[in-house]
Amino acid sequence: MKNPLSSDFVIGFLGAGQLARMSALQAFRFGMQIAVFSDRPEDEPVQFMTPHSYSGSFGDVSLMVEFANKCDVITLENEFIDSEILSKLETVSGTPIYPSPKSFSLIENKLIEKQTFERAGIPVTPYKLIQHDEDLSEFGNMYGWPYLLKSSKGGYDGYGNKTVSSADEALEAFRNLGGKSGHDIIAEAFVDFTHELAVQVARNETGHVVYPCCETVQKNHICVAVKTPAPVSEPVQKRAQELALKATEAIDGKGIFAFEFFLTKEGEVLLNESAPRPHNSGHYSIEGCVTSQFENHVRAVCGLPLGNPSLIQPAAVMINLLGTHNRNAVIEHAEDAAAAGHLHSYGKLQSKTGRKMAHFTLLGEDLENVYSWAMELTKQIEI
Repeated sequence: MKNPLSSDFVIGFLGAGQLARMSALQAFRFGMQIAVFSDRPEDEPVQFMTPHSYSGSFGDVSLMVEFANKCDVITLENEFIDSEILSKLETVSGTPIYPSPKSFSLIENKLIEKQTFERAGIPVTPYKLIQHDEDLSEFGNMYGWPYLLKSSKGGYDGYGNKTVSSADEALEAFRNLGGKSGHDIIAEAFVDFTHELAVQVARNETGHVVYPCCETVQKNHICVAVKTPAPVSEPVQKRAQELALKATEAIDGKGIFAFEFFLTKEGEVLLNESAPRPHNSGHYSIEGCVTSQFENHVRAVCGLPLGNPSLIQPAAVMINLLGTHNRNAVIEHAEDAAAAGHLHSYGKLQSKTGRKMAHFTLLGEDLENVYSWAMELTKQIEI
């Protein structure tokens, strides 16, 4: 691969949303050019940042080849693509893709992901592939009601998921999620947990770094805030970090990876989900860490030495700013927050209620004080 610090080096992103935007900003710091391939009909945040913008279907290799030929390396912003397509694109274009198609194939949907990590000896949340209607009742009787039904591919922020409390609800959700149309649907038990935790890992041929264990605060299946470090014991934090690194090694990952865990009431740490890309739970690292997850994303896939993931201050809190109106995007009543901390707008043109539009980060000495102040500063913001 060409020297990534060459002025004509091009890093390409499959996906053009805010995660690619924040990684692209770090690529610009290294003097790189960026290219992007979007599978969305609307203009996305990264497409305003580069002349090397392409659009089309993630299922059409021939459409993506022109994009790939422009790039020196390609990386992912989301996982809404198939490993077989990635492999064909890499073979046809000769452009390396990281995470590699092989690594991606081991976690490309929720069923394969669970099986991969189980084989590696990593404890995961109880699950079952639903193949017949009777499986729905059997799972509820075995693990209790309610439980979650999840589309194996494509779910995020509550989309593609459904909580079911009875056999009739389960059957309706199974049909609505596409279970009768050939889509793999898995049932996942509700875990009696005290905290939801997350850890990011960056890894390449130069080594690896592991980010602090943070807590994600969830509402309606959407992360609304992140507290770092997580308000749990040091042994629990270390256990989550150890499992995150083990999971990254299990897929021989090159890039940035995020892992979400449940801490049960019995003190067990269970791996819930993974992401082969930067993650919402790591946004605090932009100001909160010596090297952000986005900078280490760029470093990792380009083969550069990885940066220090340590916290700069004892506490960092990130608040997700969700759309409050269906309208052209404009952030209102954010003056206090912008003056006190770090406001990031994603550049999305249209706001929708519940859509991730921006985030706010606040650093300080005491985690709960910082969290309370961040919540107070952001409660009046409208988008």
